[in-house]
Amino acid sequence: MSHTRRNFLKFMGLAAAGLCAGSAGSALAAAEAGPVRAADALKAKRWAMVIDTTKVGTKETIDVLAKACHHAHNVPDIPTKQNVKWIWAASYDEAFDQPNDHGNDAMEKREFALLCNHCTHPPCVRVCPTQATFQRPDGIVAMDYHRCIGCRYCMAACPFGARSFNFMEPRLYLDLNNLNKEFPTRMRGVVEKCNFCVDRLAHGKQPACVEASNGALAFGDLSDPNSEVRKLLREHYTIRRKPSLGTEPGVYYII
Repeated sequence: MSHTRRNFLKFMGLAAAGLCAGSAGSALAAAEAGPVRAADALKAKRWAMVIDTTKVGTKETIDVLAKACHHAHNVPDIPTKQNVKWIWAASYDEAFDQPNDHGNDAMEKREFALLCNHCTHPPCVRVCPTQATFQRPDGIVAMDYHRCIGCRYCMAACPFGARSFNFMEPRLYLDLNNLNKEFPTRMRGVVEKCNFCVDRLAHGKQPACVEASNGALAFGDLSDPNSEVRKLLREHYTIRRKPSLGTEPGVYYII
């Protein structure tokens, strides 16, 4: 009997392993593939964003970007410290580790739009045990919500505080009559963040925040010397968040 039982347990173990491997493989394939691309999909070797803080430098102007972003991605508005955010406003001291004790008054009063930096060397990707967070070939740090197990290792690894955890059921804080049906809602217990609007890029559209910025934000291919972002970087002095960490953020700020 013990021999039969061992064989049964062995068979069940192999079957379970096979199912897990198949499920993980298909999920990873789906994650790597990303949204289905239309014929007019926007493509780049290395996506990057430039934010002109002289044009969008107040909480009110940044809230316009956040509203467009959050509506496009069904981000819940939870009135607690556990609120989920993809874009938010912060002071210079909160945003940067490059002190400027002799800056002008305008700089000290300015607010800065913060979001995921889509780093060239993202620490969040390295620590994710399920590959729910992964880096696409075009540099975008994306997420597969179905693979997220809520361990929050990525949140601990991210030096920019760019990730939010759904402590509560996010659908309870959404206007279900005003959802963007082209983007999925999330569930309690998963992490989420800015995804550089991969869903919109796949259909030939610019990120929602860029469209809402009236020219204050530019988005394009950092590897293309003729792109708008490269033109702005040539013509303006820019800084990035926490450059000493070596993550090489993909978001630049004109100050």
